[in-house]
Amino acid sequence: MSSAAPLEGVAATALPGVVEERWQERFGHEALGDLRESLRAVAARLDGGLPDCLPILGYGLRTSGPERVSPPGDVSGLSLPTLLSRVLLAFAVEFERRSDVALAISANLLRVLGQPGVRVRDLPLLAGASKEAISMAMGIAGKQGLAVLEPDPAASRGKVARLTPGGRSAQDGCRRLLTATEDDWQERFGSDGIRGLRQALDRLAAPDGTSSPLWRGLEPYPGGWRASVPRPRTLPHFPMVLHRGGFPDGS
Repeated sequence: MSSAAPLEGVAATALPGVVEERWQERFGHEALGDLRESLRAVAARLDGGLPDCLPILGYGLRTSGPERVSPPGDVSGLSLPTLLSRVLLAFAVEFERRSDVALAISANLLRVLGQPGVRVRDLPLLAGASKEAISMAMGIAGKQGLAVLEPDPAASRGKVARLTPGGRSAQDGCRRLLTATEDDWQERFGSDGIRGLRQALDRLAAPDGTSSPLWRGLEPYPGGWRASVPRPRTLPHFPMVLHRGGFPDGS
C-alpha cells in the first residue's frame, strides 16, 4: 500500500511494472538496481521451475518447491517481485529440508515467544501476521510440543502462550540453521554475491527496525479496508501467504 493514488483501472499484468516504478521513486534507481542485479545473480542458478509468486504455505505452514527439478532458465526479463519470490522460496525450501519446524513458524511465532508467557492477543502485532495465521501457527506448534497455552495469570480472562523446553531448543536450532544455510549459500553462490544481496536488502528493510523505508509503502488509502484496521507495528520475518488465501501478512 502507498499514500499515492490508487491503482484503479490498471491491468493486473501491468501492476508489477507500475509498482516497480514507485519503488524506484521511493528507494532510488541505484538501490533498486543493486538489488535487482544481486537477485539475478542468484536466481540465474536456481531451479527453473520455481513459481513467480511469494511462497504459498501448505500443510504445517511449510514451503513447497517444484515437484521436479528443472534446469535454470533465463532470468534477465523477470520482474523484481518474481526475482524476490524465487530467491526467498529457494532459501526456505533449503532451510526446511533440514528443519522439522517450518520457517514461517520459527521466523514469526517462535521468534516472539519465550519462557515468560506472551498474551495471545498480542501475538499478531508482535509477529506482524494476522490473528488467523498466528492461530494456525500456534496449533501446529502445540502439536509439535513447541508451545503451550495457559490461563493469563495477570487477568481473569484470556490466555498466554509460552515456549516449552523443546520449543526453546527448536528456537535455538532454527537460529543456527538460518546461519548455516546462509553460509552454505555463500559457498554455493560466492561470498561476495550473497554479501552484496544482503547489503542491498538491508538498504530497503533496515533490519534494526527503526527506520525501514518500507514503511512509506504501507500507508493505507483513505476509505480502503486496511485504513479501518490497526496499523502494523512490524512486518513478518517471513511472508505468511496461507494456502487458504490471503495477503503476505496472513490477513
